[in-house]
Amino acid sequence: MSNKNYYAHETAVIDDNCEIGTGVKIWHFSHIMSNCKIGDNCNIGQNVVVSPQVILGKNVKIQNNVSIYTGVICEDDVFLGPSMVFTNVVNPRSNVNRRGQYSETIVRRGASIGANATIVCGHNIGEFAFIGAGAVVTKEVPAYALVVGNPARQVGWMSEYGHRLNFDQFNKAICPESGDEYIKEGNTVKKLNK
Repeated sequence: MSNKNYYAHETAVIDDNCEIGTGVKIWHFSHIMSNCKIGDNCNIGQNVVVSPQVILGKNVKIQNNVSIYTGVICEDDVFLGPSMVFTNVVNPRSNVNRRGQYSETIVRRGASIGANATIVCGHNIGEFAFIGAGAVVTKEVPAYALVVGNPARQVGWMSEYGHRLNFDQFNKAICPESGDEYIKEGNTVKKLNK
């Protein structure tokens, strides 16, 4: 481990060769497996499994009972809701060893994934996207998209503060909390610089 400037509950298991940043909190019965990289100020809830070689950016919040499998990368400020899960093999079989054939999934900065959602491997989640509770993601999710259901479908757009965006006739929207302005161009949304 790179330092001891983090907290791990006495029931947590941390394997060898992990890099754990300053201010990280690892709670009850969680298992951090070998060769993980965990950025500063992450909060890893109870009964979380972080598989080998997973990379977590800074300030990632992981709620209870989450499984993050090899091949997953979460950028800074990602939120993973209770009991959500990632997969890492498209066609798993008990009698076929597919180690080393893991598909990569990237969760971009600021994205939120709701409780009990499933992210099928190889489908990236865009910046500040919002995955609704129980959704099953089977394709790429654009930045700022709001997706729900099984299979997940896009039903709108979200601000960086987590509010649904309502676009006017000029394809502009304002976040009611931050006042940030957004513009929609085709199937993309971006925040306007102030």
